[in-house]
Amino acid sequence: MEWADAVCPPPPVNSSRAKIAFTEVPPGMEVYYTFCLLAAISVFLGFLNQYVLRTQTTIAITAGALALSLLVTGLGKLEIVELRDWAAQLLPLMNLQDILLKGMLGFLLFAGSLHIDLLMLRNQKLEITLLAIFGTLISTFAVGYMLHAFLGFIGMPVNLVYCLLFGALISPTDPIAVLAIIKSMKAPEQVSIQVEGESLFNDGFGMVVFAVIYALAFQGTDPSLPAISHLFMMEALGGIAMGLAIGGLFHWLICATDDHSLELLLTLVIPTAGFAAANLLGVSGALAMVVAGIIIGNFTREKGFSRVSQHELDNFWTITEEFLNGLLFLLVGLLLITIDFQPIDYLLIAAAIVIVLLGRTLAVGVPFMFLKRFKSYHPYTERILIWGGLRGGLALALAMSIPPGYIIAGNHDLRHLWGVMTYGVVLFSIVVQGSTIAPLIRRSRAAAYPEGDPATPIPD
Repeated sequence: MEWADAVCPPPPVNSSRAKIAFTEVPPGMEVYYTFCLLAAISVFLGFLNQYVLRTQTTIAITAGALALSLLVTGLGKLEIVELRDWAAQLLPLMNLQDILLKGMLGFLLFAGSLHIDLLMLRNQKLEITLLAIFGTLISTFAVGYMLHAFLGFIGMPVNLVYCLLFGALISPTDPIAVLAIIKSMKAPEQVSIQVEGESLFNDGFGMVVFAVIYALAFQGTDPSLPAISHLFMMEALGGIAMGLAIGGLFHWLICATDDHSLELLLTLVIPTAGFAAANLLGVSGALAMVVAGIIIGNFTREKGFSRVSQHELDNFWTITEEFLNGLLFLLVGLLLITIDFQPIDYLLIAAAIVIVLLGRTLAVGVPFMFLKRFKSYHPYTERILIWGGLRGGLALALAMSIPPGYIIAGNHDLRHLWGVMTYGVVLFSIVVQGSTIAPLIRRSRAAAYPEGDPATPIPD
């Protein structure tokens, strides 16, 4: 079964061998019950992580989702369980593309941007701007051209615009897993701010780049510079303007009430109705959520929330963010059950991991070649930024937004190929890079604080 077959799955195959069947549920309740089950598994994996793996929650849940997927797939091949057929029938009903891109994404971006401290970012604004904008563009084109060359070399020529589409969806980094490690280990402040600021801003900018290339690839948009510039400006500037409007409105509403519960409820309206409004108006909902989150997190927090309410705000959105990320990776694990990996898929996954790491190296290295002319940096800054550039839920959501049925390089489906490559890169970045970033951070602390006293760090 191809990645695209999850949209129109084949009928289940009956077998005379004994199987563990799943009780049928009332019509229309399958999706709800599935979410309940996955939510319970997500929380259980997080709880179990405290006593077994003792690693960052997102890494543990991702590894757990992969392990469960492989276990169920293996049992399915032995014809012991019917979960594969059940998942193949359920996934079209769930509409994962809309759930991720038009639902979870707004919550995740808003929750992440609430923690951006503008005062701390002020001294790093040039670095973050170059990394988030120019770094994302460099990565998109570097990955796209390298993938185009590699596929041509192995006899699978693919149109360059599709390769650039993969570069755009895989270039934005995910701050959630690595930031938790960086903060818990108290990495040098300069490095921590750059990782956080870049990853939160390049999510929004990366989605704009993806939207432009997507329009060129599938919607017949005129490839001329004026048409591309107009589309880009509508998405980017429109998203920023929408974010300012949403943030300003809810800043006023929250400041106008002293009811702690109502204050939290008002913040919930932003990634729900606010995100939906931005998408309906045709502007970047991702950028709108980032801008609105910055306003609420920096201005409304001080003027509209008491100290008790600030603590509740942070706890509520931190829990929401971790819960949705755990659920996201379990949903992707459910999708993995339905996929039959072909031998060529493993080669493409390995190539994609190498190509994305090379693209990330260029995306960080080129801006710092310019920046080092004017300022000195911590010796481990570039290494942490490169190895800590994890990919996550956004890349998976964008890969699933590619329409099925586009046959490339003979008889390969574009959505299937880009989907399995994205899953491989995300899995490698979170499980391998995320779990090995800690030693690099420890060495960076030793270089920054040679006397072992964080109160007297050496100058950056």
